[in-house]
Parts: sequence; C-alpha cells; structure tokens
Amino acid sequence: MEKYKKYLVTAILIVANVLVFLWTDLTGGTDDTMHMVRVGAAVPELILEEREWYRLVTSMFLHFGIQHLMNNMLILGVMGERLEVVAGHIRFLIIYLVSGIGGNVISLLIYDRKDEYVVSAGASGAIFGLMGAVVYIMLRNKGRMQDLSLQRMAIMIVLSVYLGFTDSGVNNYAHLGGLLCGFLAAAAVCRRHL
Repeated sequence: MEKYKKYLVTAILIVANVLVFLWTDLTGGTDDTMHMVRVGAAVPELILEEREWYRLVTSMFLHFGIQHLMNNMLILGVMGERLEVVAGHIRFLIIYLVSGIGGNVISLLIYDRKDEYVVSAGASGAIFGLMGAVVYIMLRNKGRMQDLSLQRMAIMIVLSVYLGFTDSGVNNYAHLGGLLCGFLAAAAVCRRHL
C-alpha cells in the first residue's frame, strides 16, 4: 500500500474521470453530443459568448465513449506513475491542471478564429501536458527520466500527434496546447526541485 501513495494524485484523477464517465453515461450517454454539452463539454460559443468558463475544467473530465476514456486513462496511468514520483503530488497536479486548462484555452482561441462549431471533451490536453513536463525534466537530466529516454518520448509524442491528425474527431489544438503548457508549467514549478 505504501508503494501506491507515490501515485496518489494519479489514482485520484483516474477514479474521478471514471466516476464522471459512469455518471455521464447513466444520465444520458457519453456518445450523445448534446448531453455532453449539457454536462460541461467545451464549446467555444458557450465559453466566450455565454461566459461559461467552467467548461474549460469540466470538459477535462468528460469522455466520448469508453474507448476514449480507456485510452486516456491508460496514458495517464503510465505518465502519471513516472512524473508524480519525480515532481511530487502538488507540482504534478499543478502541471496536470495548467496543461488541461491551457490546452483548452489555446484550442478555444484557435477554433473561435476559424469560426467552426466544435464540441470538445477529454483529458488528453492535460495528458499531453504531462508528456511536455516529462520532456522538460529529461532535458534537465541528460535525456532520461527513470526508464524513459528522450528518444522514446519523442517517438511517443510524434505518434500521438500523427494519430490525432489522422482522426477527424480529435482536438489537436488542445493536445499541442497542452504539450506546450505542460513543458512551461514544469519549467515554472520543477526548476528548483530537480
């Protein structure tokens, strides 16, 4: 049990995402776009025109279908297990939240300029932020962090971005924004602790 305390925030985030998914599915379905909007998915018009800023956070805990949830929770578990031990619980949570919200803001601004109607949900902006934070820490530690190398992380990021661009239903702006925000957040909160 002592071993799992190292990943406490990661575990809490995974449980929170799963519970929100179950609640959303039971109250109307996670594949129903309008229901997802009702429960807090990110929609640029609602955020900017109606000032529903809470959607920048609530959308991070919503997922379109079980596969979307499982993919994100798997990567959250893998990245969180490594990063939380190095960064610490509070810094890890800060990186996660800054990345998710920052990725959503960047996505919001880009989609608003494109004047496209988009409904966005998922933890992947925050998860890409964890990848960005790992890259920052690796650059500070001669290209390694635990069992990960900079080369492996680069391959993982490139493949994830590529797969995102091959799927029309993926919010790549939130992914890339989260990646950048995670790198910057790690630089801000981990610089003195590495």
